[in-house]
Amino acid sequence: MTGYNSYVAIGDSFTEGLNDPLPDGSFRGWADRLAEILAGGRPEFAYANLAIRGKLLAEIMSEQLPIALETRPDLVTVCAGGNDIIVPGADVDAVAAAFEEGIAALRGAGIEVVIFTGPDTKRMSVMSILRGKVAIYNAHLWAIAERHGAKVVDLWAMDALHDVRAWSDDRLHFTPEGHRRIALRTAEALGVPTPADWREPWPETDGHPNWLTLRRSDLEWTRVHLLPWIRRHLRGESMGDGITPKRPRLTPLVERPAATTLIEPAEN
Repeated sequence: MTGYNSYVAIGDSFTEGLNDPLPDGSFRGWADRLAEILAGGRPEFAYANLAIRGKLLAEIMSEQLPIALETRPDLVTVCAGGNDIIVPGADVDAVAAAFEEGIAALRGAGIEVVIFTGPDTKRMSVMSILRGKVAIYNAHLWAIAERHGAKVVDLWAMDALHDVRAWSDDRLHFTPEGHRRIALRTAEALGVPTPADWREPWPETDGHPNWLTLRRSDLEWTRVHLLPWIRRHLRGESMGDGITPKRPRLTPLVERPAATTLIEPAEN
């Protein structure tokens, strides 16, 4: 027994599960994997995942949070604000203040809450420019958790995520192995026994890419991921437009809904 009979996940693409694809074209992700651990094979365990790629904090708090509050599950995981702070000129303090309002509402309703810090981007070419903003936001998240009694999964401190193999080509989302390790780390934070250790070392590699390979990779990433994101941002569009939650209601985990979308190019 894990002590949890119901779980609702809210957030953006991180929680939706990009890029951890299933054969039917939907995404699995760390939240689905965590639900499987929490269920422990129990048919009565219920799970909902309301997360949608590209969602900003205000959308998550206005569209997903009320459902979680009305449902009143044993556990809610919240990861939000990342899409807000990566926008040039974003006020990180204001984003954190809005995030805190949502956490306070959940904790006020007596719901167990887990939040996630942003990962350290120091070793990621180009994306390392966001490191300072992520660190400031993380400091706010720790303070929010302290004030409201929420649990924290510290992605920044997860050394396993410092390996490039934890990250997809878009440098924003995790690989299936990255998602698996995050699910294990989250279960550990909840005090739930896990079937494996997220700290397990990655297999040895043959070496590191040279400078030319890295620069070519940067150019390809800019063409495939960065420029399309900029164009969508300028048009006021989001990758989540028209996408619906993959598990919109608390239902037994074994009753997985059919996929609603095909795999698309990744964006947080």
